[in-house]
Amino acid sequence: MPDVQPVSPDAVIKLVREHDVRSVDLQFTDVAGMVKTVTIDADHLPAAFEHGVWFDGSAVEGFARVAESDMYLKPDPATFAVIPWETPNREVGRTARLFCDVYTPNGQPFAGDPRGALRQAMELAESMGMRYVVAPEIEFYLFHEPSGSAPFQLDDQVGYFDASGGIARTIRKRVNDALRAMGIVVETSHHEVGGGQHEIDLKPTDALRMADAIVTARMAVRTIARQEGRFATFMPKPITDAPGSGMHVHQWLRDVETDANRFANPTDDYGMSGEAKAFLAGQLTHARAICAVLAPLVNSYKRLMAGLEAPIYVTWAQLNRGALLRVPRLASQNQPGIGLEMRCTDPSCNPYLAFTVLLHAGLRGIKDGLALQPAAEEELYEVSNRRRHLTTLPVSLHEALDEFEASELAREALGLHLFERFLEAKRLEWNDYLLIVSPWELDRYLGIY
Repeated sequence: MPDVQPVSPDAVIKLVREHDVRSVDLQFTDVAGMVKTVTIDADHLPAAFEHGVWFDGSAVEGFARVAESDMYLKPDPATFAVIPWETPNREVGRTARLFCDVYTPNGQPFAGDPRGALRQAMELAESMGMRYVVAPEIEFYLFHEPSGSAPFQLDDQVGYFDASGGIARTIRKRVNDALRAMGIVVETSHHEVGGGQHEIDLKPTDALRMADAIVTARMAVRTIARQEGRFATFMPKPITDAPGSGMHVHQWLRDVETDANRFANPTDDYGMSGEAKAFLAGQLTHARAICAVLAPLVNSYKRLMAGLEAPIYVTWAQLNRGALLRVPRLASQNQPGIGLEMRCTDPSCNPYLAFTVLLHAGLRGIKDGLALQPAAEEELYEVSNRRRHLTTLPVSLHEALDEFEASELAREALGLHLFERFLEAKRLEWNDYLLIVSPWELDRYLGIY
């Protein structure tokens, strides 16, 4: 595949013919970030570009009510890629994929489309002369496929930056090659701290394309792992006594006209411009309100606990890895100088919604001229919370949803439709969790009460 993705329907149709593509997966995500797909014959692609592909939105959980069910998918030609992990043969040709935007029958963007919400946030930044660029560090675990009643077993027991052997190395290499073939650049990949835990780091690009890339990367990892006899999970905390999986997000604002890094100021002690400090202050101010979007599962808050490597305090620092936001000095060919690293995000999130609320929070800080609190460079896990009066992140999905529901910024960022659908879906998830009697409760109480 070419390094520069095609941007016109005609260019896509030409590539379809050149690569013997016979089927095209049209994809979008629901509110929770689950990928939805409708497959069309490649011969029908010109009509899909011209007229869209209609579907019943009420059949997608949390998407639309029955009264507003009719809607259509409009493929984004810039997202075209041949799926490399599917091997074609004479009977079954190649399959390509296109991400889609969702529209209502009157031709308007659907208010419940997560990709549309991020597109609007990007347009807001562009109206202020800025382009939002991000780079995620995506962590995941590899397990052996379960056999009968046997539990999941970790793929290996090596640690951070150790050389991966056997299947894990093959999986990571195949994932890197597949993503490269789809126009997504993996800068680095390595073994993480936990046994069977891995990380892939993607090259910075604008947030909309990166959200597409994250969705693609998760599909690639899961599919290729299964092809190699392993099971991959992006669950934030799959093992009680092992490190959780996060998705740290490095963020930049680039000037629309000059492409200069709007966060950089070489004369500042931390290398930050005034806009960077205000953007950082905005994300700190609204961190509790947007946490439910960045860490959206009941399980997410098993990772965000004291004593672990994940952040719990709403603070910032340059060196301290316990802070919610770090300001590492990154300057290389691919890392565009000083940036802000959000550390509470986990890989189960809907990346379209996560980048939407992160961008809105930061831009609100710039608009409101928020002042940045002092950095917290001391060891946060040992400091007295009472003495420092530090704000903490929510300790449960329930607390995070309460903060989200009360947030005017979250409502504005997502729009009323997405805001209500996300809140409704996550309240149901929390209520389902409350009804379950856990193994911990049985072990703790059954024999003594």
